[in-house]
Amino acid sequence: MDLRVFTEPQQGATYETLLRVAKAAEDLHYGAFFRSDHYVHMGSVDGLPGPTDAWITLAGIARETSRIRLGTLMTAGTFRLPGVLAIQVAQVDQMSGGRVELGLGAGWYEAEHTAYGIPFPKEKFGRLEEQLAVVTGLWDTPVGERFTFDGTHYQLKDSPALPKPAQSRVPVLIGGHGARRTPALAARFADEFNIPFASVSDSQAQFGRVRAALREAGRETGELVYSNALVACVGRTDSEVRRRADAIGRDVDELKANGLAGSPAEVVERIAAYQAVGSQRMYLQMLDLTDLDHLDLIASEVAPQLG
Repeated sequence: MDLRVFTEPQQGATYETLLRVAKAAEDLHYGAFFRSDHYVHMGSVDGLPGPTDAWITLAGIARETSRIRLGTLMTAGTFRLPGVLAIQVAQVDQMSGGRVELGLGAGWYEAEHTAYGIPFPKEKFGRLEEQLAVVTGLWDTPVGERFTFDGTHYQLKDSPALPKPAQSRVPVLIGGHGARRTPALAARFADEFNIPFASVSDSQAQFGRVRAALREAGRETGELVYSNALVACVGRTDSEVRRRADAIGRDVDELKANGLAGSPAEVVERIAAYQAVGSQRMYLQMLDLTDLDHLDLIASEVAPQLG
């Protein structure tokens, strides 16, 4: 089981805070540092000092780290034109020496679009499908050849399809709960399928749909990595768990029901249940980015028991 750190900077974090978390995650041998892609906070937090841009942040972190993989859960497709996104991700991949992964979603939070003057299209899924076709098509076009795309939402003509990422293929993550279109999209474009904030039984069902879509598309079911994202709240004692839950404004019992909460032993058991239904990778949503001891505890007392 690959454990990765997943942050939500729109809730309130500076670049310096994110860099500290990323460096700590690298030092503690987590598999990756990921972040969300939002411009407005959610819930009762004030979000100060304000949003940071996902790909600008990852570009900076790419130059300050050497091993840990870097990516988004999920880049909002509404924020960037696909040609521009392909350039941005390829450049950050070069800056990192080939450590970038692209999670790409349709975009959903209308309030942040209104707040920053970003168009919020009614039809988002068809746009996402074309975005994935454009981004991967640009990267896959051999150097010296041209890329043309004539879609409903995007048209490119004779693109030089440059620059290229450092990796021969930047891993693409697609995720969500949709029962039909999402698995089909994953079968067409994804290297990893992620289901966020889902129960064990719902994860099992969705992984099954993705495997069926892969078979229908003529791909092997083992070609994809299957992953989950869940909030983490781990402590050696009940009081430590409660303190960490209070710090993020959550109830311990609710976290135990819907996330990864409790003692290291309890969390190991919980992750093993996801592992049993096919999950290979867990994104630990860390909401208190000042609590680096939390990362240390999980790395030292949870990760070694997972194999």
